[in-house]
Amino acid sequence: MCEEVKQPAIQVPRAIVGGVALNMLAGLAFLLPIAFVLPDISMLASIPSGQPVPSIMKSATGNPAGAFCLLVPLLVLGLICGIGCVTATSRCTWAFARDGAVPGSRMWKKVNRRLGIPLNSMLLGMVIEILLGLIYFGSSAAFNAFSGVGVIFLTLSYACPVAVSLLLRGRRDVTQGSFNLGSLGVFCNVVCICKATFPPPNLHRN
Repeated sequence: MCEEVKQPAIQVPRAIVGGVALNMLAGLAFLLPIAFVLPDISMLASIPSGQPVPSIMKSATGNPAGAFCLLVPLLVLGLICGIGCVTATSRCTWAFARDGAVPGSRMWKKVNRRLGIPLNSMLLGMVIEILLGLIYFGSSAAFNAFSGVGVIFLTLSYACPVAVSLLLRGRRDVTQGSFNLGSLGVFCNVVCICKATFPPPNLHRN
């Protein structure tokens, strides 16, 4: 999606850094109140759906209506996140198709002239996402394993270019770029590599 941004060498890094900072603040604002109203942890761990947030909201408000009202912003954010994922997927598919790197490239690289978007690539991504979501109805364990592997490889995809830039090239390409965080960038690179290499342990106990 960088190709759709003016001055991407500057604006895209700014958006990434700003997004991380904003999400950190928003996450703290969301998690800190929840930490003060958490019910019994063993009860949350035994919820069949595996989704503790609705139960936490209901316990905090004392009634289902209040819990639902607090869940509405989360549902809206989930919808927005889904739209963002579909958009990013369509652009990635279109970029690979443009370079002939996916089967059927001629179809997926087409851009809808009226809408100005790669509609075929977007529909392809939506169909694949829907099909993957159907796995959950057959086996939740298989779906969780599949999505877990996706998270692992997504994390590695973030860490690999950072590691190459920091460890093999000494950040030479970054320091010569239009956007540079200086010593803070080195710290962020180290944190990224450490988080990808040594993920937080699972403290859950049966």
